[in-house]
Amino acid sequence: MSGRHTGELHSHTVEGTDPQLYVGVHEPQADAGLRPVLLLHGFSSSSKLNWEDSGWVKSLLDAGRRVVTVDLPGHGRSGAPEDMDSYAPSRIRADLLQIAVDAGARPLRDGDPSSGLDVIGYSLGSRLAWEFGATQHELIHRLVLGGPNVADPLAEFDLVAAQRYLADGTPIADASTAWLLRMAQGLPSNNIFALLSLVEAIKSEPFDPAEAVPHMPMLLVAGENDERAASLPELAGLGTKAGAMVEQLVLPGRNHTNAVTSRAFKQAAVSFLGV
Repeated sequence: MSGRHTGELHSHTVEGTDPQLYVGVHEPQADAGLRPVLLLHGFSSSSKLNWEDSGWVKSLLDAGRRVVTVDLPGHGRSGAPEDMDSYAPSRIRADLLQIAVDAGARPLRDGDPSSGLDVIGYSLGSRLAWEFGATQHELIHRLVLGGPNVADPLAEFDLVAAQRYLADGTPIADASTAWLLRMAQGLPSNNIFALLSLVEAIKSEPFDPAEAVPHMPMLLVAGENDERAASLPELAGLGTKAGAMVEQLVLPGRNHTNAVTSRAFKQAAVSFLGV
């Protein structure tokens, strides 16, 4: 794919890993000389839906940034491995590191603005980005976390109820589980059983943001009508205590579903990462 705004796209799957993660590397027409940007989408979404269709890739390319997108296991154009280990957040982070290296990201070096890696995550992608930043201080330059949370709603997902619903239509009592399952079923490219494997793996590795905190600058963003907006101050406090510079942005009138399409969100992220 090529064009004045979209730039040139190279895509591949990550060989040597069970998930066969689909990776896209988008090249700008005019390179700003800055480090690449890795985009991590949310649960039951994809890089196309979360980042391409919503204009994020275009905005970053227009700013001269090289963009790396990846579909998480069981999502979008990635494979749906049978083994549970492939869905574990720790395994996904290891695969992300390999993807970043393959895309040309190099450890941070003073005075070299092309070194390192910037990361933008949304929802589940924010959880992965927080943990990735906390473990990759020598690589990650800045983080932008959209729709983050101090707790992972997938950890409370009622797997048994979801499986019963899929088997015979038994109603799901838990509202959050029902909503997440509807969301997962709403995208034809999703493998619903792979997504349930991801949920099971996440439940085995619950998210605790205080356990490992990123030290690099962070921009935390949520919609005004997203209940996760209440998590921003606590996450900001953890980051500040760890020595990070943290900014917060609440998007008026936006919720968890539509915050990612906000022009103000894109503009703030491009500006925050453009240093």
